[in-house]
Amino acid sequence: MMNVLAVGLIFMFGLCIGSFLNVCIYRLPSSMSIIRPSRSMCPKCGSAISFYDNIPVFSYLWLKGRCRHCQAPISLRYPIVEMITGIISVDIYFMFGPTLSGAVYFIFISSLLVITFIDIDHKIIPDVITLPGIPAGLAASFVLPAISFKTALLGLLAGGGSLLIVAWTYSLITRKEGMGGGDIKLLAMIGAFVGWKGVVFTIFSASVAGTFVGLIVMLVKGKDLKYAIPFGPFLSIGAMSYIFFGEKVMLWYFHSF
Repeated sequence: MMNVLAVGLIFMFGLCIGSFLNVCIYRLPSSMSIIRPSRSMCPKCGSAISFYDNIPVFSYLWLKGRCRHCQAPISLRYPIVEMITGIISVDIYFMFGPTLSGAVYFIFISSLLVITFIDIDHKIIPDVITLPGIPAGLAASFVLPAISFKTALLGLLAGGGSLLIVAWTYSLITRKEGMGGGDIKLLAMIGAFVGWKGVVFTIFSASVAGTFVGLIVMLVKGKDLKYAIPFGPFLSIGAMSYIFFGEKVMLWYFHSF
């Protein structure tokens, strides 16, 4: 009974954090403060949202996805982000328990969620997350049992360095920019948190997923091979996947040979 109650509380905590992540996703690209104004507002009519209309997921369902004041539709992304964060918080709890490691990984994954949806909406990866995230990842190595400072440093260099080489080579050959600087800084941050093995897993899984999604987009929308698809979300998903089951997948893969 206590475990069920604990999981329920953790899930609700995750929903609340997801609500805050939605604030970050909306405000950061516009260089707005994520603290002030403290109350959320309808992006259409500007009306302040009351606390009872700002309950994660429930308020969206109760209001049928519309603003109470102007009836403008509310993006489905809001409850989606909240639900994802709630589920991740429970997954982290089951995997790491109430530990400092679990808290670090939860903050890291939350940052990746913000980056994912901002990159989808605006095709940018905010430096305000990735640049502080790099030293934060190195500092986290002192409290994460699965990674040492040396491993974190190698991950940073492998992550940022590998994409920097790819971007430089592509630019040299085509005289065009192919890989954005945001992706480079993002993978450097990811490497600092998950190490060089995590970088390998992240790049491989992101490349496979990105290729698969890219082909589907071209088939559906009839776009050519130059159609730009943000790579940040795939890198973020790859890093999240590594945290939850990447080590097991890599052990299985290498043992298979």
